[in-house]
Amino acid sequence: MISVEVLPDPATDALARAAWRRLIDAGLPSAGRHTGESNRPHITVAVRDSPVLDGLSGLADVLPLTLRLGGVLLFPRPGQAVISWQVVVTAPLAEFHRRVDAAIGPAAERYAHTASDRWTPHLTMARRVGLADLGAAVEAVDLSPHVGEVTGLRIWDATTRMVTTLR
Repeated sequence: MISVEVLPDPATDALARAAWRRLIDAGLPSAGRHTGESNRPHITVAVRDSPVLDGLSGLADVLPLTLRLGGVLLFPRPGQAVISWQVVVTAPLAEFHRRVDAAIGPAAERYAHTASDRWTPHLTMARRVGLADLGAAVEAVDLSPHVGEVTGLRIWDATTRMVTTLR
């Protein structure tokens, strides 16, 4: 499995990492607990089963794009939730997503949530937050609207655990 990801500017990255740290300091789940070299704030644009580098290299040239972040976004799961920072879909970001989707082909059904018109972009703050801890976690992340930029594009290959930076 590979994922196409865009990366925020350094100031936005620092804000996301600070929220990760607040969750850790509160003893709660946090994306910051994964200390692997490849772990950093990112927005997944697409997920596919096979590498897709050829069609994406030219898309890095349209960056940077304005990145508008809203408030807390929750993805419920049975007995738990994923806490994320909402990415507001602007026209340029939606067009970039459509171009990525066109470059790499249609998503398999299991990745359909990243297909055009089904994508919910976000910056993940924490996974597997128990419902009993949800209020404390939302308070700890303390997310508010922010305007930054998407400045980087990378490919994450989950099979090889390798990152390929395109910009």
